[in-house]
Amino acid sequence: MIALNDYLFSGDTVLKILHQYSCDLKKEAAANRNMIDLVHSNFLIQLTELLEHNDFLTSQSQRIKEFYKYMTSVYPFLAFTFKGRIKSLIRAEEKFNGYILEYIYDYYKENGTYPTETQIKSNLLCFRDLIAYRIVISLPLCHVSSKERIDEQEIGYLYEIANTMPMFLEERGFTAELSGIEGRTVSEKLTESNRVYYRDYVAKPRSSGYQSLHITFYDNLARCFTEVQLRTKDMDDLAEIGKANHFGYEKHQEECRSKHDIIPEGECKYFDEAYERLTMLQELDLSAVNVNMFKAINNQLINDGCGLFRGRQILPFEHLSRFQNDLID
Repeated sequence: MIALNDYLFSGDTVLKILHQYSCDLKKEAAANRNMIDLVHSNFLIQLTELLEHNDFLTSQSQRIKEFYKYMTSVYPFLAFTFKGRIKSLIRAEEKFNGYILEYIYDYYKENGTYPTETQIKSNLLCFRDLIAYRIVISLPLCHVSSKERIDEQEIGYLYEIANTMPMFLEERGFTAELSGIEGRTVSEKLTESNRVYYRDYVAKPRSSGYQSLHITFYDNLARCFTEVQLRTKDMDDLAEIGKANHFGYEKHQEECRSKHDIIPEGECKYFDEAYERLTMLQELDLSAVNVNMFKAINNQLINDGCGLFRGRQILPFEHLSRFQNDLID
């Protein structure tokens, strides 16, 4: 079995690593008649094409920017940022293998048997966040009502913005996708017509405390999916530097190990391979990695200019409240 870790010490660029890894996976898939490795290879090719041929992002970013301009006009009192990124290679690889583990584990718990190769393959054709945009809002204290908490006001604005976005972007070539989550808690602050589109982690946070509104659009002009996340600054801080951040490797490892206690090694080769690839990445010492344009002193101090670890930024916009220095009367 080959893994991404085999290619991270060669001094090559991210694109060269992607080309080599996807090519070798494809060869191994053909030799072993492994359909999942073939899907894996095609997934990496999709990521490669985003990094290589991203002219379409100019058009997409400009249309996303129209919503930014709309917000500066309608909410001049809010401070907010718009950011866009292509998912990094390491994050994409972790997520792909994590999906395999999660699907096989859930299927086994429910059925007592393992899913077929075809069933696993079908579950892996659902990556829609290789391109993602994030909107983070903050309400300056001078605009906080004395009768209402600041977080309640910010959440109110967050849902108001969320209700406006689908129609606004659909008029500019995007189509909102159904969330595919039935019976999940969704806030009544979302209009009835919009509830089917959002994955509402504000109304029902993840176990880590993570909160955000997620919605997926299909860009009919660029012919690709893109995800948009909406958060308050406190939610973003929790996700980026709080307990819900991506550095929580130990917790993830414990979850993986507990699943392997239920699914013993040797019973499902797809689970075993995904488990090994994911564990190797989670235990990776980034300071030892040798990838061109990437440097890490440790797993916290990282200069990633190549989309290996943190992704490649494609849309940085920031709006500061025009009244953030006003004094409250």
